[in-house]
Amino acid sequence: MIPSVPYILFDYEAAADIVRLDDAWRAPATFAFLSRKSGVPTEWVEEKLAGLPEEYQEGHFILLTSGSTGRPKLVVGRRDRAERLAGVIHQLQENDPVRETLLALPLTYCYAFVNQWLWARRHSRQLKCTPGLAQPDHLEQALAAAEDAMICLVGAQVPMLVQYYEGSVFPGVIRVHFAGGRFPQERLGDMRRLFPRATIFNNYGCAEAMPRLTLRRAEAASTAHHIGWPLPGVEMKADPDGRLLFRSAWGAVALIDETALTRLDETDWIPTGDLGLRMDDGHWELLGREGEIFKRYGEKISLPQVLATVRAGWHGLAECYRETDRGGEAGYVLALSPHATDAEVRTILKNLSNTRPRAHWPLRVESLSVMPLLANGKVNREALPHQPLAVVHWTQWT
Repeated sequence: MIPSVPYILFDYEAAADIVRLDDAWRAPATFAFLSRKSGVPTEWVEEKLAGLPEEYQEGHFILLTSGSTGRPKLVVGRRDRAERLAGVIHQLQENDPVRETLLALPLTYCYAFVNQWLWARRHSRQLKCTPGLAQPDHLEQALAAAEDAMICLVGAQVPMLVQYYEGSVFPGVIRVHFAGGRFPQERLGDMRRLFPRATIFNNYGCAEAMPRLTLRRAEAASTAHHIGWPLPGVEMKADPDGRLLFRSAWGAVALIDETALTRLDETDWIPTGDLGLRMDDGHWELLGREGEIFKRYGEKISLPQVLATVRAGWHGLAECYRETDRGGEAGYVLALSPHATDAEVRTILKNLSNTRPRAHWPLRVESLSVMPLLANGKVNREALPHQPLAVVHWTQWT
């Protein structure tokens, strides 16, 4: 028998008829599920699929990820593993009372694909597709009509939810899951006002994990960097430099990037891209992504800690991107969204000056009307330095 080349199912095709996704999952042939607006040329994907080894041409599925880097990578998962993971997630997220799940993220995003579509398929629950915050009125209608529903979100959506639905209450939502970025611990009060009956979870993972590694209830900790405990079948460790690694019974079996295909085995330790620390009770805490902790004038700068101070007194989104100063010393720029007033910037700087020495201050404070986002809802950090309409509020001349 001549091996078949995996085919591509696009998101718009599944949106027009969700049965097409179910048909693709049932068929033996491996398929790639992609967003038409991913920014990655279809020809690039087709070239990579044409060279897929025969061992992956049946019983697998392929998703496209760029994480927070914007660099494309195809992630090959095994369907039987993903189905078993959906069962593990169901138990740990206490999802048995949930009757439906509202889709507010791209379905091609691994988090939504497994945690919502595959979960709904495996447990015979209803999946309700919405355009998410691209059309807030439509999402509001779905939230208002929800009955014992689950919704999966990323932290960057919280300020927009609060802005659009101020004064609204959605008691039909009983599970709210966050993943795909920093957990919005400081906005839990807002989330509980919007979703008064919901149990809220912090989920941590990555596409290579397909996609879950750890889990915790929101109330189990008071800090965002507490990501919870590893799932059954998942092992985690930190190397001598603090880089967080995992191996998982549920993870991807291969990665394909611009240069090569890399096979992954259950015994392989796979980097998450984060720095982490295991605590005495077995839970893990994130110290930041690689590159987010650096030295400036000999002092260790932790961008996650800086952002925690900023976000405590800022109502919108806040992110940092790395930059060197005129003397070649490492530093960072603080980006805010929406546009801040000069008074708000002065308050942020005062909070930083009260808690951190000058070496920890940003080189510059900018604000944007809209933070650039990737299709998965994460902040596009690579695009942050290239925003032509950014307003510069303050500069530290050094």
